[in-house]
Parts: sequence; C-alpha cells; structure tokens
Amino acid sequence: LFPGAKMGFFTFIKVMMILFNLAIFLGGGTLLGVGIWATVDGQSFLDIFGSLSSSVLQVVNVSYFLIAIGAILLVIGFLGCYGAQKESKCLLMMFFSVVLIILIAEIAAAVVALVYTGLAETLLTAVVTPLLKEKYGVDKTFTHIWNVTMTEVHCCGLSNYTDFNSSFWLDEHGTYPAPCCGVFGESLPLACPHLCGYLLQGCFNQILHEIKTNAGVVGGVAAGIAALEIASLVVSMYLYCHLDQK
Repeated sequence: LFPGAKMGFFTFIKVMMILFNLAIFLGGGTLLGVGIWATVDGQSFLDIFGSLSSSVLQVVNVSYFLIAIGAILLVIGFLGCYGAQKESKCLLMMFFSVVLIILIAEIAAAVVALVYTGLAETLLTAVVTPLLKEKYGVDKTFTHIWNVTMTEVHCCGLSNYTDFNSSFWLDEHGTYPAPCCGVFGESLPLACPHLCGYLLQGCFNQILHEIKTNAGVVGGVAAGIAALEIASLVVSMYLYCHLDQK
C-alpha cells in the first residue's frame, strides 16, 4: 500500500477505536449511575425494573453487579478512547492487557460453569444460604429480590425450602415465606412446603434449567461478546504497533 493509503487506514481504525470505546465509556457510566441509584433507592429500582430483570440477576445483588460492570466498562472505555486519541502506547497496552485479562477470566468462568456446576452450587450455597437465614425478613430490598425471584421462577430458597430452617423469618413468623406456598396464595404453617409439590425445587436448579433451555441464546451472546473483545485486542495492538511508523 502507498503511504497515504496506510495513513488513511490507520486514521480510520483510530477513529473507530475512539467511537467504539466512547460508546463503552458512556454505557459504563450509565450502568454505574443505575447501580448507584439501585443502591441508594433499591425499592424504587426494583419496582420499575424488577419484572424486566432476568432470573439470574434477581438472585445476585443487582446494584453491586451494575456498579462493578459499570466501573469496569468505564475503565476500558477510557483507556481505549483516550489512548487512541492521544496515540499513547502506554494506555493502548493497558487497554490490551485489561481486555485480555477479562477475556481469559470469562473463558475460565465458562469452563468452570460448564464442567464444575456442582462446585458452583456448593460455593453459592455456602455464601447465599447463610444470607437467607440472616437477612430474609430483615433487609427489605434483599427480601423483595428473593420474593420476586421465588415467585417468578417458581422455586423456594436456593437449594430448597430447608434453606429457611433456623432462619430469622421462620423463628419470627413460624411459617415459610409466602412465595414457597404460592399455590395457596398465602404462607401456611410448617407443613406448607410439603404441600406445595413443584414449588419445593430450589432456585439454583430452576435457574440452571432456564439457562440450559436457552443455551443457544446464551452461547450466541457470549460468542458475540468474545468476538468484540478479540476485535478490540487486534485493533489496539494494530494501533500500538503502527504508532512508530507514522
């Protein structure tokens, strides 16, 4: 290629890098803002978006999830956009490193999720079950999230209704949570879970079933994200390597 053509292609790649990462930066800022809003006023956030949230997001603390993702996107967007604009090899290499680390972490997480589902359930049980016992019925936002989850996913607890044994809720009310007895419309005495049939299933297995049912969509989204990350790695490395040739 002629020098002018090379410069034109370099400029095009640079502009695309700036615009793409500017969009990431703005998106990250939006998610961060929504996450902070959800933290400060979680009830109003859930009232508006609760019915639209996926089952998976309802299990975790949505606000902290959004804050974490938003912060990561902000950093990535800033490094990519500012690094390309200023033609800084240092920032471009930092961008490359961060995206590469994220890509490796995603691949590792996918492998663990596919191969070690039982381990994931064990880890989740060790973390979530104590929270259910301590915070359900005490923390209003936490309780609302789980009520929405159990109602929409038709499940009870993470593993099953026994997650509420020796819990604050059971000690205080003498019953299991109402969503565990949804077929009756209200919470019933201790025998209630045994009368609820299909509602005995834990939320983990139900959500896992939903993910497997929609594996094609999940896989497509994951593949799309991975493709964008790989493209970002290639573009950032191209800019990095060609800065000295300008």
